[in-house]
Amino acid sequence: MIKRTVEQIANMIGTVYRGEHSGRLVRGIMTDTRQEGSGELFVPLVGDRFDGHDFAEQAARSGAKAMLWERGRHVPETLGDMPLILVKDTLAALQALASSYRSELMVRVIGITGSNGKTTTKDMTAAALGSHYRVLKTEGNLNNHIGLPLTLLKLDEETEVAVLEMGMSGFGEIELLTRIAQPDAAIITNVGDAHMLQLGSREGIAKAKLEIAVGLGEDGLLLYNGDEPLLHSGLQNMHLPEGVALRTFGLGRDNEWSAGDIHLEPGGSSFTASLHGEGSSLGNLSIAVPGRHNISNALAAIAVARHFGVPGERIKAGFQSLKLTGMRIEPSRAANGAVLLNDAYNANPTAMRAAIDLVSGLQDFRRRWIVLGDMLELGPQEAELHRGIGAYTGPDKAEAVLAFGPLSVHIAEGAAESLPEAAAAGLVRHFTDKAELAVWLLERLQPDDLVLVKGSRGMRMEEVVEALERG
Repeated sequence: MIKRTVEQIANMIGTVYRGEHSGRLVRGIMTDTRQEGSGELFVPLVGDRFDGHDFAEQAARSGAKAMLWERGRHVPETLGDMPLILVKDTLAALQALASSYRSELMVRVIGITGSNGKTTTKDMTAAALGSHYRVLKTEGNLNNHIGLPLTLLKLDEETEVAVLEMGMSGFGEIELLTRIAQPDAAIITNVGDAHMLQLGSREGIAKAKLEIAVGLGEDGLLLYNGDEPLLHSGLQNMHLPEGVALRTFGLGRDNEWSAGDIHLEPGGSSFTASLHGEGSSLGNLSIAVPGRHNISNALAAIAVARHFGVPGERIKAGFQSLKLTGMRIEPSRAANGAVLLNDAYNANPTAMRAAIDLVSGLQDFRRRWIVLGDMLELGPQEAELHRGIGAYTGPDKAEAVLAFGPLSVHIAEGAAESLPEAAAAGLVRHFTDKAELAVWLLERLQPDDLVLVKGSRGMRMEEVVEALERG
């Protein structure tokens, strides 16, 4: 974590401080006064419904040794001689401090964005690099304008690589994050349909994701999914920083990094990774997550690890210790032994189709159940996009489709057309009550069945998985 004196922090932000304790050392950052501190810099963030300055006295009691403070705000007398670093905006100051701190460190930074697979790719990249370097990665989903600076400020002087996830919902947000992080390498996993409401089209989504390249330094690396034409065309209209190298990964054989000998199981995948022109350079690899789309994500992790000199055997060893953030195709068992795949963290049409493709490749089950919740923030086309997901199913992909939520009635309509025999047998159904869905499914679920559960975060589809696990 950051360890700097009050004076040093003020200089890093480009401002002044109030008080006489210029040499006081602070360790780390505090934004939540409910947690016991140990000498941190308190950053009083301000939002529409809260003002961190109101909790300054609690921060002092919790152990903060200095604070950022917006100019012009009243300073409580109870703060005494607490050093206050005076700024115009505490959030902007936090971001400036993180960027300055990153510039002082001998650390290589990898930025990751994309419509789907950011978190999984982050976990895979950290695992591939972690067997060779001291690595810090974004915790959970702290991938926004607050979470990314806080992650950078957690870096130790000894950290060798930082793997940072970058999320967004509109134009300009990735550009802000990449300018703060100054990545040495950047990965774009794909272009999907998430945030269509804000960005208007998939072309707009591609443009927003490509903003990550703006922060790359000289001789930086941009790794992007070569199976996505919109990224190819978007790059034609971009002015990249001097010396940035472009490399592609993906399942298509014309990518520079591609995969072969793919084998899928409910609990994982195996494949060979090949660098174009070098044959099967890494041999057979295994990852503890199923799905062809996750093999594509793994190729991105392999490519960046090899770029930073990690030997192939170390990458394989790193993948063996891979731990994914929860609810990303997380396998478990129902009370009766049926296989459950919990992919309930989030959803959009691209991710839904990838999940259905995953199920279609898993053949050794009596019946494959696909349980889907609403996809949110899709804009005016939401009904059509939901119906398209239902239509994407078919007899070769699943034997039953259950849908939950007001928008998912369209999934059931599309699935009834693509699975007429299942619909006639009552195995394509729409539910307005999640608990009712779980009870109905439990009554019909057999030990040799497979259930995939997916939906947007707001639908909390993991509750279906939990009900099946309890029985």
